[in-house]
Amino acid sequence: MFGYVRYDLPNLLIKDFMLYKALYCGLCKSIGASCGQRARLGLTYDVTFLSALLHNMTGTDVRVERQNCFEHAIRKRPIAAVDDLTMELGALNTVLTYYKLADDITDGSGGRVKRAWFKKGYRRAKKRYPALVSLVEEYASAQAEVEKKRSPSPDEAAEPTAQLMRGLCAHFMGERSTPAAEDLFYAVGKWVYLIDALDDYEKDVKKKRYNPFVLAYGCATRAELMQAQGQEIAFLFDTLFYAMREGLAGVKFYFNRDLTDNVILRGIPLETQRVMRGEPYREMSGELKELKA
Repeated sequence: MFGYVRYDLPNLLIKDFMLYKALYCGLCKSIGASCGQRARLGLTYDVTFLSALLHNMTGTDVRVERQNCFEHAIRKRPIAAVDDLTMELGALNTVLTYYKLADDITDGSGGRVKRAWFKKGYRRAKKRYPALVSLVEEYASAQAEVEKKRSPSPDEAAEPTAQLMRGLCAHFMGERSTPAAEDLFYAVGKWVYLIDALDDYEKDVKKKRYNPFVLAYGCATRAELMQAQGQEIAFLFDTLFYAMREGLAGVKFYFNRDLTDNVILRGIPLETQRVMRGEPYREMSGELKELKA
């Protein structure tokens, strides 16, 4: 996962914004507990979203406590307490970061020093959660095969990420997993891969790296791509939005679903529009510090 799963702040209630902040900080602490302090530098918005979604879908209550951390050593702030779910999600965050850096190395984008920074955390995750790491390893192998054959199909290229997310749904939810829940995760995973590929279009053209959109359409720039094939690409993403809505409709939530609905129904489409317009990536770290605990 690559940092694209985000909320829509203007339409996010303050209570849900505060919950997101607490989950974000709680995941950071959970990464440290499961994989060591170095691994906390790989904290992502995407796994924070998974924390919100899986706590709700599994009926695992989020216990928020006022705590300190290394960034907020003086003033305590609301932080989600570490639990078994966030411990394993912290390991997932570390393993995904490690493989993302490995992929960067393969692409010739550097990252050897960064990957070494996360190597110990990866080993701890593999020892503690072998089944989880096995899922990610299968995904990495399948993704490498698709890229090796240089498939020009966006659907085929996104399939390993989509299947990883489906597998993660079944892994974390266990007996509670349903076809609707797995379809939701599958659609989100497919979207994550495709939006990253579209966002990296011009960089991949310049560096001659694998990108299914480049191979499928061959335009020199993303602007040219959207001008020539914008309707087809918009339709591709619209089908994923529909699949997400259908999945949401069939999922049982145990608690308030305002936060996850905001991300899936508003944040993801808005992020898609940003990428299709060619606008720069916007960090959310400043927003997460706006409301002081």
